[in-house]
Amino acid sequence: QVQLVESGGGSVQAGGSLRLSCTVSGDDVSEYSMAWFRQIPGKKREGVASIEIDRSTKYTDSVKGRFTISRDNAENTLYLEMNNLKTEDTAVYYCAADMYGGPYLSLETTDFYYWGQGTQVTVSS
Repeated sequence: QVQLVESGGGSVQAGGSLRLSCTVSGDDVSEYSMAWFRQIPGKKREGVASIEIDRSTKYTDSVKGRFTISRDNAENTLYLEMNNLKTEDTAVYYCAADMYGGPYLSLETTDFYYWGQGTQVTVSS
């Protein structure tokens, strides 16, 4: 059974940085498309960044130039480096995974089967 566990969330002032990690167990992550999503209470879950098995990446416009998604297949871990954080980045962040073969570089929740439990990121002004 594939399980995803996020860590690294916390509280930071605007302009600061955080690094989220997502550790995968139960299968070899090198065969999975992976992504980060975020959600504010009462709003739809939003795709933030995705990465394919060839390490190609895609970002939603609001985080381009500030966030970097990466993967360490040897450690079965997905990362999200977040710099120059803004108050509007405040959300619960989720990692997601799906066996490679679906839509390429997707940022749609419906394209991912496995999800973590989420980690809170709070950015204050």
